Amino acid sequence: MDRPLRLVVANPLDALARTLEALLVVASAPLSLDELCAAAEEEQERVDLALGLLGERYAEGRSGIVLEQVAGGWAFRASRDAADACARLFERPVQRGLSQAALETLAIVAYLGPCSRPEVARIRGVAADSAVAGLVERGLIAEAGREDGIGGAVRYRTTPLFERVFGLDNLSQLPRLDDLGDDADMIRDRLHAVSAQRTA
Repeated sequence: MDRPLRLVVANPLDALARTLEALLVVASAPLSLDELCAAAEEEQERVDLALGLLGERYAEGRSGIVLEQVAGGWAFRASRDAADACARLFERPVQRGLSQAALETLAIVAYLGPCSRPEVARIRGVAADSAVAGLVERGLIAEAGREDGIGGAVRYRTTPLFERVFGLDNLSQLPRLDDLGDDADMIRDRLHAVSAQRTA
């Protein structure tokens, strides 16, 4: 006797969630809502609903992979439970020999950027060429145009990778200088001095 043919009706929202899941897996950086809508050729409201489904499926404590909103978009990351194992397999960019000079340079670009190597050097009091080159190589900062005038110096800004590594949705989530402790006044004064020179 032939088995009865069963019709499987696919839930369109589930299908969209699977499509978004695939897009997020293959993406090398967080994808914005607009990018997801364009790639999936879907309306924003439906993409929002599908992201909600994925968020439930890939929630902390339910999966080894967690969906998060970071760096102005959506991306997957390893769960906290799996973080130690992942750290043993891969080193995070900021933990791979990032020097004090590089950390200082990264902070200056994050708070003042886009800014140039000469500006970073004026704030730190030492040359910044090596630190800037290292940060560019790691993908934590990138070129963002040039200063005005002939032969204007290249200016740099932080990248989505920087925001992702530090768990920021955008730069407005950086700690306030007032919260940085005893060195805050010195840092603030130096940043304001260079900023005033740029706008003079």
